[in-house]
Amino acid sequence: MLDMVDIYTDGACKGNPGPGGWGAVILEDGAKRTLQGGERRTTNNRMEMTAVIEGLSKLPELEEVTVYSDSQYVINTMTKNWKRNKNQDLWAKMDAEVKSRRVKWRWVRGHNGHPLNEEADRLAVEEAVRYAKR
Repeated sequence: MLDMVDIYTDGACKGNPGPGGWGAVILEDGAKRTLQGGERRTTNNRMEMTAVIEGLSKLPELEEVTVYSDSQYVINTMTKNWKRNKNQDLWAKMDAEVKSRRVKWRWVRGHNGHPLNEEADRLAVEEAVRYAKR
């Protein structure tokens, strides 16, 4: 049996568009690891999506992954088939990552004190600030 994995993700932007960052907290086999990155000019939605893509890409093909995000854009597009008019490049990458896994999508209220969502937010903001200084 394969392990369940939880990924908490967030994206941040200093201006929209502007310098942005993403963060992901992965809980796997009782261990926690973090990922973060950013871009010089991007949007908040692109950073939210990138956090999910990067988190999933670091995992082997798994039976079940739960993605927690405060982005209604990401959650509703993946669960309610919202139209994907923008960010086609990232939707294609996300679809490729999701295809080989059973992914559950869970929305969490942002900035509401959930420690792992707050950690993902902190990582994303850190990167956005770092890219803003470049």
